[in-house]
Amino acid sequence: MDQEIKNKKFVRYKEGAEMYSMCQKKFERMAHDAGAVYKLDKLCLVNTEVFEQYLESFRL
Repeated sequence: MDQEIKNKKFVRYKEGAEMYSMCQKKFERMAHDAGAVYKLDKLCLVNTEVFEQYLESFRL
């Protein structure tokens, strides 16, 4: 994975899905559930810090 994408605070759905090794649809659903989506006109960005906090809640 590109190091540049890893260090971004905000990513698009496609980048985020690649970053967290999941399909794009699953990433979109989880990002919305986490409250990490920012919508700017037709552009949606996901805050990776908020998303990661949400993802940690699933740890066993």
